[in-house]
Amino acid sequence: MTVREFELNFRRLYLPLGMYALRLVDDADTSEDMVQEAFIKAWQYVSNGGEVNNFDAFMYKIVRNVSLAYLNEKHEMLGEDSIPDVSEEEIDTSFRDAKIWKAIEELPEKCKEIFLMSKRDGYSNEEIADELGISIKTVKNQMTKAFS
Repeated sequence: MTVREFELNFRRLYLPLGMYALRLVDDADTSEDMVQEAFIKAWQYVSNGGEVNNFDAFMYKIVRNVSLAYLNEKHEMLGEDSIPDVSEEEIDTSFRDAKIWKAIEELPEKCKEIFLMSKRDGYSNEEIADELGISIKTVKNQMTKAFS
């Protein structure tokens, strides 16, 4: 694998792997650390002549193992079965989550704030309006904008 190929895979997989790691370790900063560590391990392997047939599966397996090691350090020893093997469904879910997160990040700031308060935090339109000092109609308009 060339440096360029590795870089392209890094760019393509970084966010989906982060979403996968986040589901495992339940902390955004830690999940980012897990993905970075996984890419370092992968680079060490391929730069030393290691062959990888399915790079995506290879990376998900490394993230799983790095996350399991982290959780074992943080908590009492967890068994290998505490984190299931990576499935195609897990990979698909992490790519979907990454696309959703990217779309949310591209929303205008106020629209994003209202959307996250509603969908992530579970606030009603009325609660959002009260919290932000805006009208319920503005909340509804921003939510419509977020979904369009």
